[in-house]
Amino acid sequence: MAIKAIARQLGVARNTVRSALASDSPPKYERKNAGSKLDAVEPQIRALLAATPTMPATVIAERIGWERSSSILRARVAELRPLFVPPDPADRTQYTAGEIVQCDLWFPGRVVPVGDDVLADPPVLTMVAAWSGFIMALLIPTRTTGDLLAGMWQLLSATLGAVPKTLVWDNESGIGQRRRLTVPARAFAGTLGTRIYQARPRDPETKGMIERANGYFETSFMPGRTFASPADFNAQLTGWLPWANDRVLRPTGVRPAARIGTDAAAMAELPPVAPTTGLTTRVRLGRDYYVRVLGNDYSVDPSVIGRFVDVAADLTTVTVTCAGHVVAVHQRCWDTRQTITDPAHVATAAVLRQAHQARHRTPAAPARETGVGMRALTDYDELFALGAMDDLHAGDGLYEEACQ
Repeated sequence: MAIKAIARQLGVARNTVRSALASDSPPKYERKNAGSKLDAVEPQIRALLAATPTMPATVIAERIGWERSSSILRARVAELRPLFVPPDPADRTQYTAGEIVQCDLWFPGRVVPVGDDVLADPPVLTMVAAWSGFIMALLIPTRTTGDLLAGMWQLLSATLGAVPKTLVWDNESGIGQRRRLTVPARAFAGTLGTRIYQARPRDPETKGMIERANGYFETSFMPGRTFASPADFNAQLTGWLPWANDRVLRPTGVRPAARIGTDAAAMAELPPVAPTTGLTTRVRLGRDYYVRVLGNDYSVDPSVIGRFVDVAADLTTVTVTCAGHVVAVHQRCWDTRQTITDPAHVATAAVLRQAHQARHRTPAAPARETGVGMRALTDYDELFALGAMDDLHAGDGLYEEACQ
């Protein structure tokens, strides 16, 4: 068709048809760029970023004397910063069945009652089997080494039923710092026949699956829930986890509950002997007949005062033994600065105190009647040579009156 015919059929000008035919793309209106006030100071911004690529936009604004809109400056700095910061790509990790279980701590906030009008923020030990995405979690009293190991052993033995090749942790002080594991953590790994790997500082990509799981707890488990005690928290968490593990994961397209069997089958078996977990210590029982465990005092049978007692605290119970005999059993208190007393221990202490006082009480000696001789006054006169003075003051009435 001719240009004139096209213009007549479309109802446009012939010059418009000529421009459209000469262009490689449909015509559009473009306004001429008027530029920005930042164009004049962009060389200074580039110089500052070249010297310090991580310099914040607020500091750059101060250095260049920028007094206009800060959002415009932040947008330009965000556009220029990648030109000076070396890229740090993160590869996607491919997991093998039975290889890795990632571990971390999640703090739900002060929502767990541990006493009368006392709310605590104990940690939740979270573990995720990397290949299957299976989530395990347990509320524990503290983040000390003994409680961390006890929580891991309970989840591995009761929930997973197997031991992975590697347990991945961050730099949690109860596990180790600067990639130096604590002595109990090394013993725990040796008994299980596994390896505990600690990620580098500020490297969350190493355990990204557990970080996403912690965020999932925050957004899907916590909203609208209230708790009566730590046991109630664990009960609600245990009831919610099967639902969480039955959802389809986007990376795999499979439910974690459907893959955990294959994942656990590729792991090692549980050790025949349980590892040493919890807190264990030996102290000499004093007259106060109380032992201190993680900030709380627990009473002990006072009949073993002065002897060495072995204190063992797991996640739920504090047990005290002496020469293999149990002398105290208490439910563990999740609060601090509390005194937990067994009434039987107080009664025993009262009986022992009375027996001790009766044994050391001295009876009064009976009074004896004895005859005491009376000396004559002349004996004292002879002793002190008062006879010579009598001769000297003979007839002196004052002296006689004094003698009387």
